[in-house]
Amino acid sequence: MRLLLLSDIHANHTALEAVLRDAEARRFDQVVHLGDALGYGPHPREVLTTLRDLDALCLLGNHEQMLLDYADGRREKRESVVSAALLWQLERLSERDLAWVRTWRDGTDDPDVGARYRHGTPVSLDAYTDSVTAAREAFAQWQGRLGFVGHTHVPAVYATLNAPVGEWIKHQAFPEGGSYPVPPGARLILNPGSVGQPRDGNPHASYAIFDSRRGHFEVFRVPYDVGRTQEAVLAAGLPPVLAARLAIGK
Repeated sequence: MRLLLLSDIHANHTALEAVLRDAEARRFDQVVHLGDALGYGPHPREVLTTLRDLDALCLLGNHEQMLLDYADGRREKRESVVSAALLWQLERLSERDLAWVRTWRDGTDDPDVGARYRHGTPVSLDAYTDSVTAAREAFAQWQGRLGFVGHTHVPAVYATLNAPVGEWIKHQAFPEGGSYPVPPGARLILNPGSVGQPRDGNPHASYAIFDSRRGHFEVFRVPYDVGRTQEAVLAAGLPPVLAARLAIGK
């Protein structure tokens, strides 16, 4: 099984199109989106339509949860960049779009791959797997072997390795992309990075392919027309910071 792993598109359809063009030649059997297809960006309906057409397995992200809370009146409106984008998007999504997002689960296990998919950590929707300490806590609460997460917008792997002093956590980042052969005796938390809003200083879109037969995880960084998305953000009247940050990968 070859998984195309996407996360944190954040309504940036221009970046998603570039990623899919790049991934087409690499072959994949299943698309998994690890949350936050929505939020921040100018193309919410286009992104949902593309994911639906791909028959992607979509996991709930914190931005989808907040958007549904707004839709159901469970969340008060706030003066923030996050809220401004979500409320703008909510006005543009159809009932069909919302009905589909409501079906997204907060994490699921894939017995065929032997993996758990969730947005933040294997045990949380909105906690971050963004440090060795955070990874150690997640491994302590979850006994699975493979966990695929997003949320940090930074492609990375955290792996457990047995050492004389006990369990040792190793971290590897992928600022320019790269491959990672999965050690047979390790437990891992793997993050493909963000398609639509990278935050590791590299503005190129990030995604990954995991080959379950070979035990191989590879991150790819893809340039896209950042200016086109920036123009769409500004034309929509969204906060200008959401356009500016795309060019610097922050």
